[in-house]
Amino acid sequence: MRTKPIVYICSPLRGNIEKNIKKAIGYSRFAYSQGFIPLAPHVIFTTFLDDEIPEERAAGMEMGRELLTICDELWVFGDRVSEGMAGEIKRAKDLGLKLKRFTERCEPLDG
Repeated sequence: MRTKPIVYICSPLRGNIEKNIKKAIGYSRFAYSQGFIPLAPHVIFTTFLDDEIPEERAAGMEMGRELLTICDELWVFGDRVSEGMAGEIKRAKDLGLKLKRFTERCEPLDG
């Protein structure tokens, strides 16, 4: 039996990938500090998949959407919602997960 909820970290990857991964690691640390188990697939998958190869990007996105099935919540970080994030948000809504929005500074956004 799980004692802590799992939260899916949803944030941009494309653009400055290295910087965006560091941000996602920070968002994960924030979720951990709030008592959650963070899951940031884009941090994990970029260690063995190349986001610039379309087939590998698609595989990573598919695996991320599958991992949403074990999560309790999805937390969206930042002002921008990328195409990949939009797919994750849609999947989370379809699964009935609780969604929360945060700024890049981990400040909650209403709505």
